[in-house]
Amino acid sequence: MPLIEVKNVKKSYLVGDMNLNILKGISLEVERGEFVAIMGPSGSGKSTFMNILGCLDKPTSGRYVLDGVDVSKMKPDQLAEIRNKKIGFVFQGFNLLSRTSAVENVELPMIYAGVPAEERFERAKKALEKVGLKERMFHQPSQLSGGQQQRVAIARAIVNEAPIIFADEPTGNLDTKMSIEIMRLFLKLNEEMGRTIILVTHEEDIAQYSKRILRVVDGEIHSDEKVLNRLTGAE
Repeated sequence: MPLIEVKNVKKSYLVGDMNLNILKGISLEVERGEFVAIMGPSGSGKSTFMNILGCLDKPTSGRYVLDGVDVSKMKPDQLAEIRNKKIGFVFQGFNLLSRTSAVENVELPMIYAGVPAEERFERAKKALEKVGLKERMFHQPSQLSGGQQQRVAIARAIVNEAPIIFADEPTGNLDTKMSIEIMRLFLKLNEEMGRTIILVTHEEDIAQYSKRILRVVDGEIHSDEKVLNRLTGAE
């Protein structure tokens, strides 16, 4: 069974008297352990599609089955529970609490999950070790570089052992060197830790780190191709 199964998903918004059709019937399957990049020009629908896949929004019509569960018609509180258990998010703007240490930022998803304080700290510390920030765990975001802040965000995304990581333009605020470091980290999470990764990017060189590229144009999947991994030289 695919980890993600999308069937004829459509999304429209009513703006004044106009009905805007953003997604026009997308069907897709993603297996466990895949690393997928979603590309498309501004306004193509890729971010809307990402929000539906990440259970941040619901389709107007169609079916979305995540890890065997149909989430298409779920209520907001049910979707929040699914997000906390199944999904880790990494955003372009890092989304860290500014006056809170790295380890406390990483603890946040576990607070919502009701994990006891001592266990939260230990798991957050291990997650920061995995992303190479053991020595920075008590630093606040203002004391960290952009790349280090994104590593904190990635640690937060993996701390609940969620099987899927959604990354929305995760290198958008980083220079080339930092972008490469972050993408190597995503590769490690995918290849060594078995996380399924879905990445939205407008940068072709970033998409090439994935193993499959979906190109979305005008609310439809224009192409779906496997790519040669630039680091390993294998599909």
